[in-house]
Amino acid sequence: MRSPEEHPVLNACQAHLKEKYYCPHCQQQLTCCNAPPFHVGDGLGWGSAIMYICLNDECSLYVKGWKHIEEKYGHTSSYRYMQLPGEKEGTPMMVGSNDAFKGCEVDLESLTKENKRYIKEKEAVEQLDTCVADRNLTAALHLVLDDAAGKESRERACDLLVELNDLACIDPIRNHKFINHSLEQKINMAISQILTANFKKECPHCAEIIKAQAKVCLHCKRDLG
Repeated sequence: MRSPEEHPVLNACQAHLKEKYYCPHCQQQLTCCNAPPFHVGDGLGWGSAIMYICLNDECSLYVKGWKHIEEKYGHTSSYRYMQLPGEKEGTPMMVGSNDAFKGCEVDLESLTKENKRYIKEKEAVEQLDTCVADRNLTAALHLVLDDAAGKESRERACDLLVELNDLACIDPIRNHKFINHSLEQKINMAISQILTANFKKECPHCAEIIKAQAKVCLHCKRDLG
């Protein structure tokens, strides 16, 4: 898994966060976008994970570019102004459609949030080896409830919940909506094992944890037959 400090787009955005670039053709501020993996012209990388592009459809470079390319090269394309971070000047970049680079805008807030989530996931994974000995329920529970965490780590965390044998994990799990149904089944089996090991069960009416031999629920007072 990639470490958080190696996230190229986030690093590039943070390094150039205060920089603003403007299109010389329409004076509109350029939009920060993810750079394509390969340079269109020579097949080489751009040397940056991001680039700044004018996405203004009314830009004179873009509007006039369609006719210019059709007359000169005989195919349908236009230009958008592009500038790499740290560079003093940009250059026209050929685009094949009106939608080119739209949807590639970098959402720095979401990217930062995802990076923070990943850091917490990594920390939790590192604690799994010692979580049973340390009675650390937090790490295993965090991974089980993180739908974006790696599948193997979540399944391992699920197995460790059984070893931790802590009833405190049940309530947050029951209040979580799982996306992965196979993992949800595995977690349900783990909860069943934890309840059995502690001579407990869940009330079928109010879902509170009660004694396995109870005939009436301590919480909702319903008859359990």
